[in-house]
Formats: sequence, C-alpha cells, structure tokens
Amino acid sequence: MSKTTNKFSPEVRERAVRMVLDHEGEHVSRWAAILSIAPKIGCAAQTLNEWVKKAEVDSGKRAGITTEMAEKMKALERENRELRQANEILRKASAYFAMAELDRRSKS
Repeated sequence: MSKTTNKFSPEVRERAVRMVLDHEGEHVSRWAAILSIAPKIGCAAQTLNEWVKKAEVDSGKRAGITTEMAEKMKALERENRELRQANEILRKASAYFAMAELDRRSKS
C-alpha cells in the first residue's frame, strides 16, 4: 500500500473500477478501457489498473491477498510488535527488581 494520502474516496474508486469492468468490452483491451477512463476520473492509468486488480482479488476473480486479509495481517503484526515491546519492558523490570532484592538482602 502506498505511503501517500489517498485523494480519491472509496466511492470514486468503486465507480471507476465499475466503469472499467462495464466498458472493457467496448475497447480492444482492458488497458485501452483504462486509458480511456482514467483521465475522466483524474487519476493515472496505472493507478486505475491497480484498483481494478485489487477489486478482482477482493471479489475472488484473481489470486492474491484480499484487502480484508491484508488489514488483519497488518493489525496482527502491530499487536505482535507491541507485545514484544511489552515483554522486553517486563523482562528488564524483572531483572531490575531481582537485582534490587539481591542488594537489599546483602545489606541486611
């Protein structure tokens, strides 16, 4: 997924994809349909092509990781990272308190 902000709403994306899929039969190829429709939407042809491919993956017409699955994976990776950080903090705190307890016992 790109790091830039999305200037097109999901509704515009869906409409553009639907236009490509509905009108690709009127062109010699899908790419020709994309080249015809992209300027009307105000996006680059390659961007529209990516939207079409992603829509096909999400609908099961094309192999790949669906948007929903990618979002779940991203959330799980974030949770995993946070848990690793928490475990590291707990490990360091445990070592610190264990050393403090040993120091306390040796002074008694």
